[in-house]
Amino acid sequence: MPEQRNSPWVLDTRELGRRPGLSRKLERVIEAQSPIGVEGVIAVPKGAKVELDMLLESVVEGVLVTGTALAPVAGECARCLDPISPEDNDIEVEFTELFAYPDSITEETTDSDEVFRLVDDKVDLEPVVRDAIVLALPAAPLCRDDCPGLCPECGGRWADLGPDHRHETIDPRWAALTERFHTDRDA
Repeated sequence: MPEQRNSPWVLDTRELGRRPGLSRKLERVIEAQSPIGVEGVIAVPKGAKVELDMLLESVVEGVLVTGTALAPVAGECARCLDPISPEDNDIEVEFTELFAYPDSITEETTDSDEVFRLVDDKVDLEPVVRDAIVLALPAAPLCRDDCPGLCPECGGRWADLGPDHRHETIDPRWAALTERFHTDRDA
């Protein structure tokens, strides 16, 4: 974690101490250095402010971090392809993560990818918050819950086309007869 020391996502836990039961509330607003999610589909845009409200608790095996993250999301509606603007849409997620102390039983008995570790008494919240946000984002984002989508024939937005919009389709087996009757009527 040496390259992460100056990251705003990294918290120093030395003030908390290692006595179980000690806790500290912490609030931070952090700018997303890269999009969180799938850019172009739905994501917290790069540069967006992520508001964190957390409680750090010293427990026997490490530091337990619980909290919420609130951030704006932007993307594209899966039905009508209209943009979903960050001004209108926020996502709020909860997270809880244990950061194990070096040489603790938890650290010794778990694989490196099963639990986060404290490194130099610091915790890196970026992967925790990123995972919580990505898992909470919808797979098919909508501009509104009742978005009617697009007409499959012409690609127009149903919301703009109105209730009388339709396309006349002729069964290809009858197409030749239709052409003949239209020609006879025109003469």
